[in-house]
Amino acid sequence: MKRLLKSAILASAAAASFGLSIAGAHAADATKIGFLVKMPEQAWFINEQKAATEAGKKDGFDVINIGTPDGEKTLAAIDNLGAQGAQGFVICAPDVRLGPAIAARAKKYNMKFVTVDDQLVDSSGKPLADVPHLGMSAFKIGQQVGTTIADEMKKRGWKPEEVGAIRISDYELPTAKLRTDGATDALVAAGFKKENIFDAPQKTTDTEGGFNATTPVLSQHSNIHKWVIFALNEETVLGGVRATEQLHIASDNVIGVGINGAGEAWAEFQKKAPTGFFGTIAVSSTTHGRQSAENLDAWITKGTKPQANTETTGTLMTRDNWTQVKTQLGL
Repeated sequence: MKRLLKSAILASAAAASFGLSIAGAHAADATKIGFLVKMPEQAWFINEQKAATEAGKKDGFDVINIGTPDGEKTLAAIDNLGAQGAQGFVICAPDVRLGPAIAARAKKYNMKFVTVDDQLVDSSGKPLADVPHLGMSAFKIGQQVGTTIADEMKKRGWKPEEVGAIRISDYELPTAKLRTDGATDALVAAGFKKENIFDAPQKTTDTEGGFNATTPVLSQHSNIHKWVIFALNEETVLGGVRATEQLHIASDNVIGVGINGAGEAWAEFQKKAPTGFFGTIAVSSTTHGRQSAENLDAWITKGTKPQANTETTGTLMTRDNWTQVKTQLGL
């Protein structure tokens, strides 16, 4: 009896040991990817990383979220991922011209990578070859912004010759240029005066950057009393709207339309009185985060390379419909 009991205990211990080794092997074999974003404090990127992490929990891969606000931190993050044994990463880089350096560092660690939102370019400014990208149709979404502004001007009975447009611009970032070019294209097609479109170069793509870019333009053209504002994103447009408030321009004389559909826009829509921020072209950061992570995982585990360039579109979000659009897009 003692001999049988001892054998059972040994067998049980062996089974437990085997189970642990299998579990350990499973954990070690789980795909590990990085999700690198240029502005981790912005709602858009918070939502992307959160969605990617949730996709990993559902599908069995691990996500390492890292903020990479400059080139040095970007390359250090890839080194970090390499040291942790990651098989790849999703990236929205702080400067698209880092493309060749990022590709070389990924190759060093034999990691696959995909881009999200901003497409990396090579030394000649062309999209980086063989790197799958998921982003918005920047020019078309810009056109949506311009059309929205033109339609709202018409509703308010504004005469184009009496209105100024502030194009908050960052021509170093191709995505920004495409968006503002698209908005300009739609505005001019709707009858807006080209000579009334003023550039406001921005140093940073946040609310402060929009405020600092807009203020001097407004001051230089104090004879204009009605303004429309467009830019790369809604944070920048909100900065422009804050600048109009600082100069005591009435909110009903301002039409600002952004792009994204994230937390700062929601907060603006919930204010008791409407502001000069009319709306935003909402796109699903949740979809971008989840899809790009799932695409990378499938490429690593199944050898299924994502499409070279996948483009999403946007939906107009305003004070009147923001909660419905938020739910519709899963934001």
